[in-house]
Order: sequence, then structure tokens, then C-alpha cells
Amino acid sequence: MILDSPSIFNTKRRNNFIQRRKPRFSAHDFLYQWVAKNMMDRLSDIRREFKSVLLSGPYAAPYFLEKFPGATVSANTSPEQLAEERIRYDCILSIGEMHCANDLPGLLVQMRRALKPDGVFLCAFAGGENLYELRQALMHAEICVSGGASPRVYPFVDKQQMAGLMQRAGFALPVVDSELLKVSYRDMFHLIADIRGMGESNALNDCHKSMSSSRLFFEAAKFYQDHFTETDGRVTASYEIIFVIGWAPHESQQQPARRGSGQVSLTDVL
Repeated sequence: MILDSPSIFNTKRRNNFIQRRKPRFSAHDFLYQWVAKNMMDRLSDIRREFKSVLLSGPYAAPYFLEKFPGATVSANTSPEQLAEERIRYDCILSIGEMHCANDLPGLLVQMRRALKPDGVFLCAFAGGENLYELRQALMHAEICVSGGASPRVYPFVDKQQMAGLMQRAGFALPVVDSELLKVSYRDMFHLIADIRGMGESNALNDCHKSMSSSRLFFEAAKFYQDHFTETDGRVTASYEIIFVIGWAPHESQQQPARRGSGQVSLTDVL
């Protein structure tokens, strides 16, 4: 069971966004296609045949369901389902859910417990530099319009934090890296349309419940255009994707040397 923690995200609202985007999701899923390809490239480096695979999160199944012929492939859409399962897997793939988990440490523990010994966990999610241009523009606009700022973009985890969380969750040999994808848009409003089309509208519990004024968005769009314009007049948006690989512990894995077992003194080397 995942431990109680402060609820940062409104799960019901987020699920509504995901359901609402389904009819036209294919027009906005370029980022998930890119992420899924990168995940499969990383997985192909692991020379192993997976017999049982879990696709975790609402975005995983469409991209990975046909990638494991001969394996038993399951899909789940919530941490609660994962906590209730008694099945253990050779491989777990998660896409697009870690950035909006209310209890990320607890979810990682559940992932590790759901793996067989020496099973592999691979996930991808939005990182700390994600949409930093949009964050700056919205913060500037809100300060100008209302004299203060409110949460409008998610508080993303960075690589260093995620590496620590993987170790805390008990994963062996964790590797965390990221890639920054630059995307060109006609203007800020087309970027926001893409975000909504991905089902990633603001699901923070502390977000404004009332309709934001048009002045705020036009002020943000002007700031965006003034500070993040390309030579052709279009604007740039940065998507940072963090990729994580970790293993359920097993005695066959490489182990660090016992403390004090070194045979060469550093004073002789330096």
C-alpha cells in the first residue's frame, strides 16, 4: 500500500484531461512517440528475453503493446492497481506518469517490489527543465497582471533528485540521464494547444479554480515572443525527458567492493 503523502495533484481532474484528449491525441502525441522510441532503444541494449512485462501508466500500452511477442504483457493505469497485484514481472515500462505522482517515493517502491529478482524497470517522464520558457512567461505575466504568481506548471523532479529516489526505493545499479528536445511553435498559444492535446493541462490542487483573464495570456505570449523567438519569428519550447533504468536486487549483480578492501593507497596515486 502506498503511504499517505501531501496531495499535490488532483487525480480525478488529471484523469478527466486524459479521457478528454483521447479523440484527437494522435494529433499531439509526437513527444510520446519520440520518448517511446528512445525507451525501446535503451531496452534493446539489454540482451534478455522478457517473459512477463508490465506497461504502467495511461500512456504506455499504445506504444509498447506489440513490442514483446511471446511475452505475457499486462497494463495498469494507477498506483493503486499496482499495489493490489501479486504478480511479479521481468520488466516494467512506465511512460508519462512519474512527473505527476503524489507519492513518487512510494510508487518507486511499488515498482521495485513488483519486479522479479534481477528484473528491470525503465521509465521516462518530464524533468526539471521542462517548459522553462513557458514557466517564465506565465510567472512574469501573472506578476504584471495580479501582483503575484500561482502554480501553473508542475514542480518537476530533476536528475539528481531522481537518482537519490531510486536508491532510496531499493533499486540496484540505477542509471539516470536526460535529453532536452527543442520544439518550434508558431506562438505560445499553439504550444498550449499541444499541452492540452497531450492531456497535460494543469491538474495541481493549488491551481486557480476560476477562469484566467485573457490579459494574462496575452501578456505571457508577448514575453514569450520577446525572449524565446527564433530567427524565423517562431518560438522555442524545451521538453526535458528524464530516462531511468534500475534493477531489482539479485546476488548475480555486480557489487561494490567492501569498504577498506582496497590494495592501493591514494597517497601513492596522487
